[in-house]
Formats: sequence, structure tokens, C-alpha cells
Amino acid sequence: MSQPVSPSPQQLKLTPEPAHPPASSLASQDPERYWLENVYKGDVRQLTVRAVIAGMLIGAVMCLSNLYVILKTGWSLGVTITACILAFATFSGLRAVGLVKTEVTALENNAVGSVASAAGYMTGGGNMAAVPALLMLTGALPSSGWLVAWFAVVSAMGVFAAIPIKRQLINIEQLPFPTGTATSETLQALHGHDEGSRGKARYLALAGLVGAVIAFWRDAKASWLAWNLPAKLSLPFTIGGKPAGAWTLSFDLSLLLVGAGALVSFKTGWSMLLGAIFTYGFLAPEMVSRGIIPEVTYKAINGWALWTGASVLVSSGLLSFAFQWRSVAKSFKALSGLFGKKDEVEKDPLADVECPPTWFPLGFLVLGPVVVGLMAYLFQIPWWAGVIALPLSVVMGVIASRVTGETDTTPTKALGPVTQLLYGAILPGNLAANVMSANATGGVGLHSADLLTSLKTGWLLGANPRKQFIAQLFGVVAGAAVVVPAFNLLVPSADVLGTEEFPAPSSLVWAGVSKMLVNGVGSLHMSARIGAVCGLALGVALVLLDRWAPKSAKPFIPSPSGLGLAIVIPGASSISFFIGAAIAEVLRRKKAALAEATVLPVSSGFIAGESLMGIAVAMLKAFGVMPK
Repeated sequence: MSQPVSPSPQQLKLTPEPAHPPASSLASQDPERYWLENVYKGDVRQLTVRAVIAGMLIGAVMCLSNLYVILKTGWSLGVTITACILAFATFSGLRAVGLVKTEVTALENNAVGSVASAAGYMTGGGNMAAVPALLMLTGALPSSGWLVAWFAVVSAMGVFAAIPIKRQLINIEQLPFPTGTATSETLQALHGHDEGSRGKARYLALAGLVGAVIAFWRDAKASWLAWNLPAKLSLPFTIGGKPAGAWTLSFDLSLLLVGAGALVSFKTGWSMLLGAIFTYGFLAPEMVSRGIIPEVTYKAINGWALWTGASVLVSSGLLSFAFQWRSVAKSFKALSGLFGKKDEVEKDPLADVECPPTWFPLGFLVLGPVVVGLMAYLFQIPWWAGVIALPLSVVMGVIASRVTGETDTTPTKALGPVTQLLYGAILPGNLAANVMSANATGGVGLHSADLLTSLKTGWLLGANPRKQFIAQLFGVVAGAAVVVPAFNLLVPSADVLGTEEFPAPSSLVWAGVSKMLVNGVGSLHMSARIGAVCGLALGVALVLLDRWAPKSAKPFIPSPSGLGLAIVIPGASSISFFIGAAIAEVLRRKKAALAEATVLPVSSGFIAGESLMGIAVAMLKAFGVMPK
């Protein structure tokens, strides 16, 4: 149920003075003035020191969790609602033992969510697709300090890019931004002393504990552990004389993957199962029998299947994006409006609340040259090519924000290849430029859309948008400082990537696109070229079918993103995704209330618990505290 922005006329008290219009009329004719007079809560605690500290700490934890997840699955998962539940549970616990004197307010928790979201999404926007791809392509990365600076500056530029379009998309058009709306409802329930929402915090904590125990029992090496859980259990049949597990068709004892599956649609889940069976049960064995795939290992199979999967993902992403041309056109219209005449500032009722429009050009004047300088110094991208990335990133930010506001999906998978194609044309042969320019535009797009999602929550709750903007910058710093050393710990060399432990499918796709642009299609084996063409056609066909097929047939049309992803990750991962999606779907159909109360917190708990324990075990092994 969505949080209403404007009350119905029956809910409004009409004032008798003729000088003031009815509230319903004011809400429709001047939504900004109505919000300022009826919704805005400027006197409530919001961006406090404890909110910033809590947001940075929770955001760092969420960033670590998302890093682990994206290396496993290729996806960054939403963190805002989970962060708000964690913050509520933490502050409630601290208050119960007397360490915190005052109760955290909903708007204070909203500030925590803004900080945490910016930090947790540091893995998105191509960051943890581009950097691993660069490592695979070149075998080296800039030093940690320089990478932290790169992530922080690009992400901060995305925060500034949201300023000129915030009021149009949120205040005036009131786009839904579904995650932002859901977060506002969660916060209202938590701070309205709703027992159901408090129960979600308990479910999250318990599931996190279970996920951590499973991960430790499976991955840790200690003398007092009599035995470890196996990582995988092969399916009970053979293919081509080899056990199904050799073809990656096995049960993965990972609650993280089951939890991630529960958060995607059932259509995506069964599409992934279909893709896994097709790829590892039929295609790969046939290619091995013909000698095209040299051995039965995930890495060898993926080296051939990547081109088919990448083609499905890229073609379907670009075509889906193209069908959103109305949103794109509106985005460009809004972008052109940035340079038009503005109303006089003194007539602006929100001048003291919203971010001043001048912050946008000032932010880009300060950060733009830094980004161009880093592109030239770290990735040998000519300065003029770096300058091109600046207006392109603004365009990407505007488009990504509008699409996210309308669909709740940030189109990084579509926008990244567009930038790669552009830089493949203007800088042929430059692998680093091809990958990292897309990282720059993708990072700006993601963090612009992320801030606007948080600002949607604030709009519904009556928060101060200027304070939320500042909160987002704190989160950017925290996320950049955490994600780089954690990545270096988990991925000491390129050999770790593209394995069953860390398939890193999004990185494989980015690296594959760059290789193809540099080396040409002729460098691929003929069968891989055929696979790429078939994947291209399949991606297009599935999008067209889903758009034009009868409504009754649409549930049976595979998801192109699910199918394409299944082709480039191990079959065991797709099976786990399907199990999670199936459990969630059964609950939604049979026990809707139970599903509403448990699916999100339990899934988030599994993901957070296992990913954080996985990183902790990796650290213990890296520092010699635990045998490898």
C-alpha cells in the first residue's frame, strides 16, 4: 500500500477564510507549498551525530555484504529498508540498557537510511563490475588510496547530479520511487510502535545468526571443528559419464543464495533454473563432446557460454530501455530546463529547505576536473575523452533517476554498454578507457537515483532534503573507504574471479564487451559467435514477447535477465535462486500475511549473516589466524 502524498478532500479541514484555498486544491495546484505547510517537520531531530555515525557503520556493513553478494551473483541488493530496521533494533537495544537516553525519531532513522544507502550501494553503478573487469583485462589495479578517491569522487558527483531534477521528479511529478515509498511505510510502522514491524527486526536478527553459523560451519578451518559442512551436494545423476556436480549442477549449501532468490520474482527464479539446465545440462556437454570446450570445469564452460549470456543480458537491457523512450524524452526535456529561466528565488517557498540550485554547477566545477584528472592519471584516458564523460554522466544520471522513479530499477546494465560502445569508437584499443568510462557514468547514474529514492522517503515523511543530501555525502565516504580494502582482501588476484567461489558474472560481461570491441568478433570461436548471435536474438525476442503477448501468457515467458544471468553463473547458484524464489512464491500465495512479515527480513538476514561471516573468515585466513 502506497503512502498517500495528498489527503482526500474528506480528510482535509477546509479553512473559512476566503484568502486561503481549500487544502485539496492547494495540494494539487501547489504541491510544494502544501507539503511545506502540512507535511514538513523541520523541528524534529533528523541529521544528528548519532544518525551519521550509525548510518556510516551500518552502511559499511551493508557495503561488505553487497560486495560479497555481487561477486557471487552479479547483483547489488537494496539496503535501505534493512538498514532502517537494523538502526531501529540497535537504538532500541541501546536505549533498553541505558546507553541511549532519547528514542530515535523516524526522521533520524531516515537520515541513517540515507547515509547507509549511499555506502551500501558503493558496489553498484558498475563499481564492482568495472574494477574486477579491469583486473581481469589488465592484471593490475591502481593502489587502494587512489581507488578510494575514484569511487568517492564519482559517487559524490552522482549526488550533486540529483539536485536539479529532484523537485521536478519528486515534488511536482511525484514519481512513485517504490523502494522510497516502501521505506517510508516501514519507518512509520516501526516508529508508530507497530508490533509487526518490530517482529521483522527480530526475524532479521535470527536469520542473520543462522546465516552466519552456516557460513562459519561450512568455510572455517579450526581444530575444534570435527567436520565442515560440504559446500555443495551434487545432484544424483551423471551427464556424459561425469557426476552432475562436475557440470556445476548441485545443491549449494548457501542460505545467501536462497535469500537472494526470495527477493527476486518467481519468474526470474524459474527462468534461472531453466537457463542452468539448458546451459549445463545440454549445451555445455555437447560442446565438450565436440572438443570446443576443452574440459569439464566451470571456468572452461564459462569461457565459451559467456558470449551467449552476455548477448542476452545486453540486448534485452538495451531494448527494454529503448521502450522507455518517453521517460528518456522527459529526462532530456528536464535536462534542457536546467539552463532555462528560473523563477525568482525570493518567491520560492522551499528556498531554505531544498538544496540551492547553484550547488549543482559548483559541485561539478569542483569534482569534474578531479574526475578527469583521475581518469587520465589512473587509466590513461586522454583529458578530452574524460571531459566528454562529464556531460554524458549528467545525462545518464537524469535518465537513470527517472527510470528508477517509474520502475524501481536503475538501468545500469543498459547504460554501461552504451558508454562502452561510445568509448570503443573514440578510443579503439584502450581497454581501461572502455571499462572505466562506463564506471564513471554508471556511478553517477546510480548515486543520483539512490539519493532521489531516499529523498522520496523524506518527502513522504516530511524530512529536510538539504540534510538528506549532506547525509548522502557521509555515506559515500564510508562506502568508498570500506569497499576497496575489502575487495582487495577477497580478490587478491584475477585468478579468483570467474571461479565457482566468485563467478563475478557482471564483471565477466563488462570484460567480454570490452574484449569484443577491442579485438573484434573475429577473435571468437565460430561456435561462440553463433552463440552470441543466438543470445542477441533471444534477448530481443523475450522482451518483445513479454511486451506484446496476451496477459495470460506473460507469466510463462522467461525473464531475459534471469535466463542470461543463469548462463554465466554456476548452475548451483541458479538452483539456489530458484529454491528461494519458489519458497517465497508459495508463501505469498498460501500465507500472504506470513510472507509479508517474514520474506524480506529473513532473506535480508540470511544474506547479511552469511556474507559478513564469509568476509570475516576470509580475513582470518588472510591474516594467518585460521588455516586456509
